[in-house]
Amino acid sequence: MEKRKIKEKVFWLGAVDWDRRLFDSLVPLPDGTSYNAYLIEGSEKTALLDTVDPPMAETLMKQLNDVSKIDYIVSHHAEQDHSGTIPQVLKRFPEAKVVVTPKAANMLADLLKLPESAFVIAEDGQVLSLGDKTLKFIHTPWVHWPETMVTYLEEDRILFTCDFYGSHIATSDLFVIDQGRVHEAAKRYFAEIMMPFRNVIEKNIEKLKNYKIDMIAPSHGQIYDKPAWIMESYREWVSGPPRNLAVVPFVSMHGSTQRMVDYLAQALVKKGVRVELFNLVVTDIGRLAMSLVDAATLVVGTPTVLAGPHPLAAYAAFLANALRPKAKFLSIVGSYGWGGKTVETLAAMIPNLKVEVIDPVLCKGLPSDTDFEALDRLAGTIARKHQDSGFK
Repeated sequence: MEKRKIKEKVFWLGAVDWDRRLFDSLVPLPDGTSYNAYLIEGSEKTALLDTVDPPMAETLMKQLNDVSKIDYIVSHHAEQDHSGTIPQVLKRFPEAKVVVTPKAANMLADLLKLPESAFVIAEDGQVLSLGDKTLKFIHTPWVHWPETMVTYLEEDRILFTCDFYGSHIATSDLFVIDQGRVHEAAKRYFAEIMMPFRNVIEKNIEKLKNYKIDMIAPSHGQIYDKPAWIMESYREWVSGPPRNLAVVPFVSMHGSTQRMVDYLAQALVKKGVRVELFNLVVTDIGRLAMSLVDAATLVVGTPTVLAGPHPLAAYAAFLANALRPKAKFLSIVGSYGWGGKTVETLAAMIPNLKVEVIDPVLCKGLPSDTDFEALDRLAGTIARKHQDSGFK
């Protein structure tokens, strides 16, 4: 794909990765992704903002064939899907300087073995003139690494955000066309990598509130030419209250836990609580992460394996602990054959979750009428706590 004009002397470059289905050997990519870079041609200087993942380097280098010089390479984020092709760009344009935050300089020196002489340090709020185009660098740490920043193009009111506000979508559309599709992809993206840093991201959003932003250009996904809705969505995801939603990741070996989960789900729905079930044998962890953005309650369903939780249930607890969702309540349901320490093991795996633990329901073998009654009480407790908290 050739470079594409966004505004006068501002261009999209990069590559669309239609076939990629896994990121960081962990994150599912059901819709592929893109690696967006941007070229800004000022009357005096030219800047390239970010690069592409190294396997796509040839595409970017071809797009630069008619570019006579690059004075600055702005690296918003040191992760290699954005920075990895910087060495090749520097090889073609050896006079270029890499503009980075202080922390990014150290990280790029480690990751790409760039020499200290390659860097120009951008302090928070620093301005760089390209002539008739002016770049302002704004430090936005922990979106989603500690060194990240964004760039504001003052004359065109474009905010270049790298991972901030991004979405993994492979598409030929330069700008957002299908808002519903992009909203879902952006929420998945936020859930998978941004959610653990909500408190810092809230401060970054506040930091940007006085800028007049006509366009947001991220480094994954489409450009927002009407950015108000994605900015409002981020505010909700970051600082809005949980929803009246119980998320139940579960695994069942011989059917006992499955019966308990199904019964609990029906009991919750009868009491007005929304429920999302995730069978961990087949679930997409990205969708589970998305649901945790809104969940008020997390209920882990697991059988007992070798005196502890099933490994897939342990993984779900580990994931929730890493993502640090806004959930306020947690419980466990499941079955065992002869005993074990399932509850104690799972409880020890979630120190990051600031939740109230509701009494678990564990049964020996198949659930009995007494166990179903306990599940009814659990559903009632969850519903009452949601109502008392005002969750809608």
